[in-house]
Amino acid sequence: MANANGFSLHAGVATEGHQRTKLERLCRYISRPAVSVERLSLTSQGNIRYALKTPYRDGTTHVVFEPLDFMARLAALIPNPQVNLTRYHGVFAPNHRLRSAIVPGREVPGPSREGQGGQIPRHAALGWAKRLKRVFGIEVERCDRCGGSVKIIAAIEDPEVIGEILDHLGLGPKASAHALARGPPGSAAEPFD
Repeated sequence: MANANGFSLHAGVATEGHQRTKLERLCRYISRPAVSVERLSLTSQGNIRYALKTPYRDGTTHVVFEPLDFMARLAALIPNPQVNLTRYHGVFAPNHRLRSAIVPGREVPGPSREGQGGQIPRHAALGWAKRLKRVFGIEVERCDRCGGSVKIIAAIEDPEVIGEILDHLGLGPKASAHALARGPPGSAAEPFD
């Protein structure tokens, strides 16, 4: 166990690639939530009771919080934005010379380094369109009708602008209220309100 500058590293346990049960246990440990939902319950007064996994030294088995206090404690567990929670070392470290051999990505020209002559390729992160395809199977760079390639010229992210465009096209929430099921003209069917 090593401690330095507020970081701690415990390297006393190792898992080989072929040890599937150990790897599964490690993955379950890493992906576990901060709070166990199975141990949460409501009291008759509306407070939140959390059953402890192991009793405290004084014998306490449950902790009771008022709802707002519980929410404040949960919010304290949320990390600040733009903070890296995972630190990589070895070949996974950001500047390791062998990282490009094991991390997927496209090669882009990088800055030339003295003594090595020429440009050294570096890996760039995948764009949002490639990530959509890779993670969700959504292909935004191919036309649904003809199968041809589509060039993305802009990505609109402002909710107000998106709403205006959808309203103009008749696809926004205002348009959907008017596009409810109706009967043919002259029939008794009226739109729902």
